[in-house]
Amino acid sequence: MSEDAPQIYLITPPEFELSRFPETLAAVLDDHEIACVRLAMASHDEDALCRAADSLREITMERDVALVIERHILLVERMGLDGVHLTDGPRSMAKARKALGQEAIVGTHCGASRHDGMSAGEAGADYVSFGPVGATALGDGTQAARELFDWWSQMIEVPVVAEGALDAELVRSFAPVTDFFGIGTEIWDTEDPAGALADLKAAMG
Repeated sequence: MSEDAPQIYLITPPEFELSRFPETLAAVLDDHEIACVRLAMASHDEDALCRAADSLREITMERDVALVIERHILLVERMGLDGVHLTDGPRSMAKARKALGQEAIVGTHCGASRHDGMSAGEAGADYVSFGPVGATALGDGTQAARELFDWWSQMIEVPVVAEGALDAELVRSFAPVTDFFGIGTEIWDTEDPAGALADLKAAMG
C-alpha cells in the first residue's frame, strides 16, 4: 500500500461474546496497523457496555490504539476511553465537546448529508463519517456517493471516514477520496477476520 493510503478504523459488531471477541480483536490488531477502534454495541445495558469497554480498553491500550464508544458520552471519562462516536450528525457535537474537552476524540456519523458534515466540522468534530457507501437493506437505503467524498477531500480539511457495506470493489474506488475506512461486520462475520481485512487492504492498491 502507498504511504497515503487510507487508515483503518475498526467497528465492533453490535453484539459479541466477551469470552471470545476480545481475543479476536487482539489478533487483528497484532496483524494490522489500526488507527482507532469503535465500541459500537447495540445494547443499552450499562453494565454490559462497561464490561465490554473495560475488556477492549485493556487490549487497545497495550497496542497504543485509540478506543471510542458509540453514543454514550458519559461513559467516556468513567471508563477511561479516548472519545465518543456520535450518530446524530452535528446535533450532539457541542454537548459532547463541552463534556469531554478538547483532548477527547469526538467524531460523528452524518449519513449522506454534506450539510450535516460541514455543520459537524464547524462545531469541532475531529472526523466525520459518511455511509453506508455500499448497498444495504438497513436504514432508508440512502447511500453516500463517491462524489460526496471526492468533494469533501478537495474542499474540507476535517478527516472523513467511509463506512457501511464495504467490499473490495468499493474500497478500491473510494481509497483515493477518503482518509479512513470504517470496517466492521465486513470482517467479523468471516471465519478469518485478520485475513478478510488483509484482502480489503490489498484492494487499496
